Amino acid sequence: MDPENTTRRIKEFQLLGLTANHPLQYVLFMAFLTVYITTCFGNLTIITAVITDHRLRSPMYLLLGNLAFIDLSESSVTVPKMLWDLTLQHKVISFGGCMAQIFFFHFTGGAAIFFLMVMALDRYVAIHKPLQYFTIMKPGVCVGLVAGAWLGGFFHSLVQIVLMVRLPFCGPNILDNYYCDVPQVIKLACTDTFVIELLMFSNSGLLTILIFFALVVSYTIILVKIRVHVTEGKKKALSTCGAQITVVCIHFVPCILIYGRPFQKFSGEKALATLFTVFAPMLNPLIYTLRNTEMKNAVRRLLKRNVFSETKLEVAFPSGLRPNDI
Repeated sequence: MDPENTTRRIKEFQLLGLTANHPLQYVLFMAFLTVYITTCFGNLTIITAVITDHRLRSPMYLLLGNLAFIDLSESSVTVPKMLWDLTLQHKVISFGGCMAQIFFFHFTGGAAIFFLMVMALDRYVAIHKPLQYFTIMKPGVCVGLVAGAWLGGFFHSLVQIVLMVRLPFCGPNILDNYYCDVPQVIKLACTDTFVIELLMFSNSGLLTILIFFALVVSYTIILVKIRVHVTEGKKKALSTCGAQITVVCIHFVPCILIYGRPFQKFSGEKALATLFTVFAPMLNPLIYTLRNTEMKNAVRRLLKRNVFSETKLEVAFPSGLRPNDI
């Protein structure tokens, strides 16, 4: 290759998006817009309920509120850009914007994976050390675990981006995806990327597989403990663990199939990517709310409180006036 070309850095990437079918793009726009609005509403409802409801003061709900914030952040990294692009024929993203999207996508995604480990640890302590649970999982420990999950995501993403920005990109610049991610972008580098891909696999694919295996083992131990030893509150414990296992599978299975296959293009990659970038952040609050009686009741109380407050205002000021208007 011409040495002059290897030093020329492309300024933007062209995204092919989910489909080239224009009528289908508008259908997908409406569908994904509905999903994103549901995601924002569901996760913000959980965050608000955890902050405002004094009954949700146990470590598990503190962790659940943080997971809702991570889900909201992770979804907001890719979905708004995807929705905007579904209305356009020519979809582009600047080089800097692409690198920023990769950084924040892996930052929030890495934090989510480490956070699921924290939630598994919380359930392990709750089941195996019930009498010492609040002593072990005290507020300072919980804050430290939450901070550790975010730091883990930050350093995971930092490694990815440091390796990426050092690569020469001189063309082509077409990404067969609806967002920037490492497996597609790295293929466009104008150099041999074997060692870099191996490092990326170690940092993403292998790490995800090992964490998933550790979580499967830990939840198996927890479920055995519940089945054999727990008598009081067994149904609630099984329901909570079942919800967490479902969320773990939704997060990890697509990630393993995408990042656990180095040097290969996976034909169903875009479909799997939508599962954990678009649908998983919406499903998580639904799963936790539907399977957790306390959270379900807290959401009901929050919604009733807001509706009741609005009703009182309408009764007090039937003409549409508000206190500030008087």
